[in-house]
Parts: sequence; C-alpha cells; structure tokens
Amino acid sequence: MSVPAQITILIPDPDEMMFVTGNNDANIDRIEREFAVKIVSRGAELRIMGDPANVARVGELVSAMRTLSDRDDNLRKPALERLIDEAKDAPVGAPEQLREVVATTVRGKRITPQSAGVAALRDRKVARLILTRPAVEAGERLGFLPGDLTEKIDPYLRPLYDALYELMPPERFTRAMERGEIEVAPLAFMRGRSLNEAFIILDEAQNATPAQMKMFLTRLGYGAQAVVNGDITQVDLEKDQRSGLVVAREILKDVEGIAFVDFNERDVVRHELVARIVRAYDRYEKK
Repeated sequence: MSVPAQITILIPDPDEMMFVTGNNDANIDRIEREFAVKIVSRGAELRIMGDPANVARVGELVSAMRTLSDRDDNLRKPALERLIDEAKDAPVGAPEQLREVVATTVRGKRITPQSAGVAALRDRKVARLILTRPAVEAGERLGFLPGDLTEKIDPYLRPLYDALYELMPPERFTRAMERGEIEVAPLAFMRGRSLNEAFIILDEAQNATPAQMKMFLTRLGYGAQAVVNGDITQVDLEKDQRSGLVVAREILKDVEGIAFVDFNERDVVRHELVARIVRAYDRYEKK
C-alpha cells in the first residue's frame, strides 16, 4: 500500500485561486471525487493529499488550470472535464485549443473548442453559413404537424436554432437570416442547389439515407467547405435502411480532399452525470 503524499501549491493571486477552486469550491469537489484525494485551500496555499500518483496528477492538473486563468473569469465545466480526462492518462498540459477564443455568446460568455479535435467557422472567411439536418423522428412518430411549412419543420431544426441563439441575440439572428448570411434548412431542401462561398454543416448525418448523402456532397460549389458529423451508434432510420454516413465512409475513404475524423468518448464533452449514464447504458447493452 502506498504511503500517502502531500504537496502544497502557492497561488498568491486571490483571483487565480478562485479560478482554480471554483465557486463554493466546486472545482475542488469535482477533482477530489475523480482522483480520491483531499484538497484544502487556505489563503495562498492549495494543499493536495492522497495516493502519491494521484497527488502528482492533480498537481499537474492544477498547473494546467492555472495557465487558463488569464483567458477567462472562471473555469468552464467542459474545459475542466477535458483536463481531468487528460490527467487520468498522462501529465496534463493546457491544450492551446482550450485557450483560444472562437466567439462569444449573447451573454458575453466566451466560446472555445471543447476538445482537442476540430474548430472551424470564424472571421467571416465565407459569405454565408448553412446548417442542415435530416428531418427524421428519433424513435417515435410525431404524426401530423399543424401550421405552414416552416412550422412543420421547425421541431426537427430546433437544436440548430438553439445553438445559434447562444451566439447571437434572436433579432440579430433574424436579420442574418433575412440577408441570407445564415440559413437553417432540412437536408431535403439542398436538392438541386450549388452552394458557393459557403460553410455548410450537415448535422445528425447518421440519419441521412445514402441517396441524400450523395445529393448533399455533390452540392458543394466554388469556395465552399462542408463538415459532416454524426453518431453511427444512434441511427433513427428504418431498420432496413443503411445510414448514408456509413456508406459514404466506405465509398469515399480513399478520395483525395476528404478527411474522416473519429472521435471517442473523451472528445465528447458531456455533463458529468450524462457521461455516467452513457457508460451505464453501454455496459447494459454489452450484456
């Protein structure tokens, strides 16, 4: 059995200490649960006690957290979870992606990439942003939806609207829509179009049929870029219908100019409880 170890980290700046510990010591509580250590904050000292290996990892984690303190007023939960995940397997650094500001929300909160994967869309490098997703019901039948066409498709596109509302006030979003700078539409609406000078995001691509996927990929025009994302473990198509995302990967794996990026559970930033729920379901399904 390992002899308990203790290290003391001096953090003279009260604001930096608050950044590390979190409001009401929320960050300390989270780290203590994850690494089974005891952390005590007293004045300018942060004392870490427990198993030597875990104490060393938490010391590296705190160092990484401190490097982020000059970029934000508080340590956002997704960034902390990312650093904790990295601390479990290796000495922790502060990934440059986590420190880089991409945009701000309507409430002034800064948005940064939440994993060391891919970040895109900034600085008005394209003339317009187009977001699309298949209009597929997730495991249930909604039946006849009342209203005009916009009202009928709105429930399917609501997650995209929610994400955009985080970036800009509704009135600004409406103006951008009216000027054609932002477009949110079902995948079927892409048919017959050539999309030039646009950044296009196909969300929930696992629910596109092979025909829809081919149609979408052949819409790319001059100066356009496309990102296709989806989770092939959550396909909501009929059981006899293959996912267009799976088929596209098989067909296009050797095509120049197309790259495939595989994410694992460490790249998906979730609420701590949601992560535990997902792992529980995975264990149950494997049985």
